[in-house]
Amino acid sequence: MDIQYLLLLQELRNATGGIFDEFFNALSKFAVDILPFLPFVLFWCVDKKWGYRFITTISVGQVLNGVIKLTVCAYRPWIRSDLIEPAGDSKVAATGYSFPSGHTMCATTMYGSTAVWQHKKRRWLSVLCVVLILLTAFSRNFLGVHTPQDVIVGLIESALLIFVIGKAESYVGDNEKLKDRLTIAGAVLTIGVLLYVIFKPYPMDYVDGVLLVDPQKMMNDIFKACGQLLGFFLASYIDRHYTHYEIPKASRTLPVLACVGLAILIAWKEWFGPATLVLAFGGHWGNLIARFLIPPFALLLWPMVIKKVE
Repeated sequence: MDIQYLLLLQELRNATGGIFDEFFNALSKFAVDILPFLPFVLFWCVDKKWGYRFITTISVGQVLNGVIKLTVCAYRPWIRSDLIEPAGDSKVAATGYSFPSGHTMCATTMYGSTAVWQHKKRRWLSVLCVVLILLTAFSRNFLGVHTPQDVIVGLIESALLIFVIGKAESYVGDNEKLKDRLTIAGAVLTIGVLLYVIFKPYPMDYVDGVLLVDPQKMMNDIFKACGQLLGFFLASYIDRHYTHYEIPKASRTLPVLACVGLAILIAWKEWFGPATLVLAFGGHWGNLIARFLIPPFALLLWPMVIKKVE
């Protein structure tokens, strides 16, 4: 039934001449290319506490999603059925296994956290965020890159994560000792995740002597996620105990500095990291190191720049 549903959407896509493809593709790309960096802007110039909460949610979510993907090892729709022809360059660009949807996870954690944050102050924004979650989830089906169960589980895992992290934040409060214990436990657990995905067995299915899906390629995303989460644990510990960044008040330069910082982060993720560390150390450890450096820059180095300018 899931493949039949995707074929129905594929017929609709073809019947409309692909006029909606770019819209849904842009919506999907925004969810993974831009949204994960917006919590750092929140941390720099809007609300540090909520910035931390957003960063925690997306960082843990990416690791959780990666673990499920590499445990289930579900093939993409076009591998399961030759009739599926995804839109654009998805066959080449898609990373990771199919279940659950990483794009849906990113959209739900970020838009969902925003909806929780603003549901009392700006109800209209919360409603808009829910609409964007549903549109992003549907886009993964419409483009033919994920099955309905992929996006449904992506929605559920993210909603549960938002709830659990919100409860955990309320329970921990300002207890720094407990935060330190959770930081250490999280780092140890993240290293355990890496060991798990490195040594677990993976399906090795061949067709005409060609490997259908290379597990090594599928593992790149989890190395990125674990690297960023480990970097976040380190940077948050240093900020809480030593640098103590505070958002400047009534600053005219802060929006400009936030835009510059955001541009540097995106440039590092898209171009400079892959061209240097990934090229030098390979897809796994190069990606891990490149993403590990993002939180220290965002939570420690760039706040120092902001303080200096202010």
